[in-house]
Amino acid sequence: MQLWKFSNWVSLFFLGFGLFFYYFTYTSPPSYQMAEETSKSIYDFTVKDVRGNDVSLSEYSGKVLLLVNVASKWILCSYPSSLFFSGFTKSNYEELNVLYEKYKNKGFEILAFPCNQFGGQEPENNEKIQEFVCTRFKAEFPIFDKIEVNGKNAAPLYKFLKSQKGGIFGDGIKWNFTKFLVNKEGKVVERYAPITSPLKIEKDIQNLLESS
Repeated sequence: MQLWKFSNWVSLFFLGFGLFFYYFTYTSPPSYQMAEETSKSIYDFTVKDVRGNDVSLSEYSGKVLLLVNVASKWILCSYPSSLFFSGFTKSNYEELNVLYEKYKNKGFEILAFPCNQFGGQEPENNEKIQEFVCTRFKAEFPIFDKIEVNGKNAAPLYKFLKSQKGGIFGDGIKWNFTKFLVNKEGKVVERYAPITSPLKIEKDIQNLLESS
């Protein structure tokens, strides 16, 4: 119990450091938001799936979407904080799976975008990422091409998402498993921090699914 409590404090320290680092590293200039202001919804974007095929997000028109930048690995080390990172990845995937299984036939989709910008926790190529996620975490929701979500090489989709819903400490994505909730019209309605449990946003998903 004492070790777990200590690891919580260490983990919070590392997350706090991550927030500080990415706030000052990836804060966006005014032109950053202007570049995407002509886009009115996520349906204006085309992305690549995990096999490299183009996918127009208009294919998801009329559905409630949860977009997540994911990572399938974690830092393994002798420090107690590694307990947090391993549990953080595992719990997010498990809870995302619960939501997907429960609502996938009711007009809900999860779109997962691997990203290696946070702690180098997604180093593999697309093929290995998909294999690992499907076997280790039993994920059935779509996995897309690995992208960058911050910086000058950030995917246009993520530039748009961030311009629609900024974070508490700036627009930049702070860590893996930042979540964007999108309504049936393709509008970004909410953004959730990495530490927000997927199951804690279930009510918001239900409300959007029930809306006309």
